[in-house]
Formats: sequence, C-alpha cells, structure tokens
Amino acid sequence: MTDGATDLSRRDVLRSAGALTGATAAAGAAGTAAAQEGEGGGSGGGKPDYGGWFSDVSNFSSTEDYRGQDEVTVEVGVEGNGNFWAFGPPAIHVDAGTTVVFEWTGEGNAHNVVAEDESYSSGSAVAEAGTTFEHTFEEAGISKYYCNPHRSVGMKGAVVVGDDYPEVELGGSTGPKVPENAKLLGVGSGFLMAAALGFAYFFMKYGGDYDEQ
Repeated sequence: MTDGATDLSRRDVLRSAGALTGATAAAGAAGTAAAQEGEGGGSGGGKPDYGGWFSDVSNFSSTEDYRGQDEVTVEVGVEGNGNFWAFGPPAIHVDAGTTVVFEWTGEGNAHNVVAEDESYSSGSAVAEAGTTFEHTFEEAGISKYYCNPHRSVGMKGAVVVGDDYPEVELGGSTGPKVPENAKLLGVGSGFLMAAALGFAYFFMKYGGDYDEQ
C-alpha cells in the first residue's frame, strides 16, 4: 500500500469514526430527552402517591380515570372491607372543575362523606338509598375523604384532581425517572462510541498497511 493510499485510508477511517461518534452522541442525547420528558412529580403521568391512605381498603386496586367528564358518580356503600363499607370506585382522577356526586346505595347502614382536611362534608351519617351529596373539585392535588362511622374498617376514598399532584417515586429515587429503553440506548451508544474511537486509534498507530509482508 502506498503512502498516499495510506493517508487517504486514514482520513476515510477518521471521517467514519467521527460520523459514528456524532451519531451515537446524538442518539444518547435523544434518549436522555425522551427519559426526561413528562417525568417527575406533578407531570400528571405518574402513579398518585396516596401516602398509605389505602393500606386498609380492601376494594382499592387502581385509580379510575374520569378526566374529560364534567360530572362523575361515586357510590357510597358498596361491597368491601367485610361488608358494604366501601366507596365505589374508591379512587378517581378528574379534571379541575369536575363535580363528583356521591350517591348512597342504602347498604351497610348509615354513611357520610367527610374530607380528611375538613374542606367538605355531607353532614350526619344517613342510610337512605338515593341520598346524594355533591362537591366540585377546583384545586389540583389529591383530596382524601372517609365515612366517619366506618373509617376504622377502611371505608375511605380519594379524588385526584388535575395534573399537579404527588407521584410515587419508583425505587426511592429523588431524581428524574429514566425508562429502561433509554438506559439501554445510553449503554449501546457508549459502546459504539468506544469501539469507533478504538478502531481509529488502532488504524492511525499501525497505518493500515495490512498488505505488507
């Protein structure tokens, strides 16, 4: 191989290595941006953090999403917690300005609806089926409530309002949450970058004269 050809090959390899390094860096940056988008507390895309409020509520499994509706009904006195001592559904997600209508089923004796922070209440416990109490939720966040006669057995509920609310931090991390696919992209990008630079270094050191004996 001639010196001119060697120099040309070296330039080609360096250009290729540079292009590959730039591509992997761009891919890594894209992965980081994707990981950060929509993450963190208050983004409205994570799991609500109820702080153990539902630890003794037998009929709670997930938060029902009713965003987009102006009015939502929650039944008072559905089966749960050993009797008809539950709200159904116990946890809902609504838009700010949505009115929630609590409607009594007539089961499980007398019930009422009382906000944990005392911002609203249906008054004294009643048992009559068809009784209703409504409240419009204006402020974003999580509003917790309970039935006073049956709070000790787990008759509790919550309304998640809007998109600004406490979210569960997975793994106890206080930083931004990074999806697994973004992590894999970052690892792969780093490997390709290291390989490109290593190949360029090897070629520059030995000159690429592989045809010489």
